[in-house]
Amino acid sequence: MDGDMRRAAVAALAELGRSRDYRDRADAGRALAGFAELREARGPLLALVLDAGDTFVTRVSAQALLRRNDLAGLAIVASALAVADDNHGDWIHTAVADVFGIVADDRDDAVRLCEELSRAADDRVALGARRLRDSLAGIDPVLRPAAARDRRQRSDRIGSPASCLGEGWGRLDGG
Repeated sequence: MDGDMRRAAVAALAELGRSRDYRDRADAGRALAGFAELREARGPLLALVLDAGDTFVTRVSAQALLRRNDLAGLAIVASALAVADDNHGDWIHTAVADVFGIVADDRDDAVRLCEELSRAADDRVALGARRLRDSLAGIDPVLRPAAARDRRQRSDRIGSPASCLGEGWGRLDGG
């Protein structure tokens, strides 16, 4: 797709992001996230992450940006987090947990990108990246690489499966 078409898509989605209907704004945030690398999309995306009318828009826009797991998406979320009020900050942190609470490698990649953003020339992005990194550090993802998972399982083990059933259970098939 050429640059003119991408800019036209951003302009149309930015207009949708100014709708009175929160569903339109949420859809605009999700779709605009795909264009986060374009300068024209950054302002509208920041406004949607900090949506004054409905924190659902905040959450889904932040989720879409975070799912990119790249500098463009994380920088916009970090910038929003740096200036967010407590309510919006809570919903941004919820989006962080939603996106990075499953796969450890994704969370670890985001932490590395936040380290890079914390040294950004833009003070707002740098501050937000440090806050975002701290939020990510508090997440214990469900899925880890096999070696890390095996180590954790060994340390959590309390006995054999049979010992967990207690005495007198015998075989489960009645034998």
